[in-house]
Amino acid sequence: MTIVATALGLVLLFSFKTPDEIPAPGGPAAIAFGTPAPGATSPATPDVTSAGDDVNPTPAPPASSPPQATAASQQVDGDVIGTQFGDIQVRLIVSGSKIVDVQALQLPNDRRRSAQISQFSEPILHSEALQAQSAQIDTVSGATYTSEAYRESLQSALDRVHS
Repeated sequence: MTIVATALGLVLLFSFKTPDEIPAPGGPAAIAFGTPAPGATSPATPDVTSAGDDVNPTPAPPASSPPQATAASQQVDGDVIGTQFGDIQVRLIVSGSKIVDVQALQLPNDRRRSAQISQFSEPILHSEALQAQSAQIDTVSGATYTSEAYRESLQSALDRVHS
């Protein structure tokens, strides 16, 4: 009985297929970051396994249409923060003292793994920033470097608004 169960487990393990690549909307060259277009859906959680910056298995929050900048709003770009995986920079849009939007201008995407992490973590970080109305946002599990750099770039933009 144990041998049969072990053999069945091995057959199931070796027959498991993982996707080689997660297609981006609009084709492979159209990996876009920042606030999704109205009506766009969040990317599925990538099924990847490697050491380092892993992706949290929980799905990203649903995307909503981005707030539009008004005449009274102010756009401020944060510092470009370099990480070992690539540069990160955000644009902050404020109206009065309220954060109305945060757009990712640069996220790591030169490697497939980096692009997957960026696609997964950006909507979560965006939502966290809007809810917190500050740079005091939680780190996305599996995207530690991305989260820290996003937070730093956001804080630098906030500092420019308040100066």
